Amino acid sequence: MIERLNPDTVPKPASAYVQAVLHSAGARRLVISGQVGITAEGKLLDGMEAQLRQCWINLFAVMKAAGFDKRHLVKSVIYVTKPGQIALSRRLRDEAMEGHLSASTYLEIAGLAAPELLCEIEGEAVLEE
Repeated sequence: MIERLNPDTVPKPASAYVQAVLHSAGARRLVISGQVGITAEGKLLDGMEAQLRQCWINLFAVMKAAGFDKRHLVKSVIYVTKPGQIALSRRLRDEAMEGHLSASTYLEIAGLAAPELLCEIEGEAVLEE
């Protein structure tokens, strides 16, 4: 069984995520490469919000292709190239997750694989057998 943890011995999460996710070794584990704000048709979307939304769409599409759904996401790492996007990132993550909680890390970085890419989201999902 997957257990989501927010121990009293560490700070409470600042938004809708958990400090840790515990799962048994008897599971399928999916490690998802960083997804960017490009549609399946190859169109790069304009702006941070549109690209972040597409990152989540792409992440969940990869999960679905492997037989996973949102509730199986146990960890996400969100990279943005423009400072000060934490509130937007949290809002879009919360919308995308639809109430499901996972561990989450947010990073502001200097750049990604191409200058027009404003964000990237990678993840890990677990489906216990």
